[in-house]
Amino acid sequence: MTVRSPAVAGLFYPADAAELSASVDRMLAEASVPDVAPGVPLRALVVPHAGHRFSGPTAATGYVQLDIGSVRTVVLLGPTHRVGIRGIADAGFDAFNTPLGDVRVDRDLVARALTHPAVITAPRVHAEEHSLEVHLPFLQRQLGDFALVPLAVGDVPPATVAEVIALFDGDPQTVILVSSDLSHFEAYESARAHDAETLQRIVALDATLQPTDACGVRPLNGLLTRARAKHWQPSLVSACNSGDTPDGDLRRVVGYATVAFHAPPASSD
Repeated sequence: MTVRSPAVAGLFYPADAAELSASVDRMLAEASVPDVAPGVPLRALVVPHAGHRFSGPTAATGYVQLDIGSVRTVVLLGPTHRVGIRGIADAGFDAFNTPLGDVRVDRDLVARALTHPAVITAPRVHAEEHSLEVHLPFLQRQLGDFALVPLAVGDVPPATVAEVIALFDGDPQTVILVSSDLSHFEAYESARAHDAETLQRIVALDATLQPTDACGVRPLNGLLTRARAKHWQPSLVSACNSGDTPDGDLRRVVGYATVAFHAPPASSD
C-alpha cells in the first residue's frame, strides 16, 4: 500500500497525536451547529485551510455538520500552492497519513475521476501541499472511518471542476469539501470589507471570483457553478480573519469562512 506522508504536521497543526486529538476535539466541541430544517441534505462545504490556530475554529463550524451516520465519502478539492498544474491532480496514493493514522483513499472513485480528461495522477503536486492535508485530522475525529477522494485543482475553468464534482454528487453519502481561504495580506478593516463582499457573491452563487478574493478560487468557482446548476442553497456559517486570533497581525491578515450548501427543501437531489 502506498501512503502519502504528512507534509505540514508540526507546522500547521500539532505533530503529536494526543495533542492533535485534544486540540481538534476542543475546536469541534466549541463549534456551534447552525439550524437546518430536518431532512435537508448537506451537499458541500467551503472551509479554510490555514494553520489550525488561525482558521481551525472557523473550519470546525463546518466539520461539526458532518454526520458519521450519513457521510461515508469526502471528495476534497483544494488549490495548489507549491506545484502548478494545468489540470486536476490525483495523488496516486492508497492512503494519506496524519499523526492520527491513515485515511483510506477510495481508488475506485478516483478511477471515476480519472475518466475526466482534465484529471491526471501527479504525486508531486500533492507531496508538499497543505490545502488538503490540514482538513484530515478534523475529518478523522468527526467521522472516524471514511473514504477520501483527494483532488488538487490547478489552472482549469470552473466548468471543468463542476464536471468533476458532478461525477460524485449524486451519492447522498458523499459530501463535497472545497478548501479555500479568502483575501490575503490586506490590513484588517480592508480585509473585512473585501471578504464581506466576497461572501455575498458566494452566497449569490457568483462563479466569477478572482484569485485576490480567495486563494482556492478555482475549486470554489467550480463548486459555485455546480451549485447553481443543482439549485443548492448556500448559507454563511462563520467568518473571521487571522487578525481575530491571538497570533494575528492586524497589518496583514488572511480571511477565513465556512459556507454550507444544502439541497433544496423536500428535494432528493
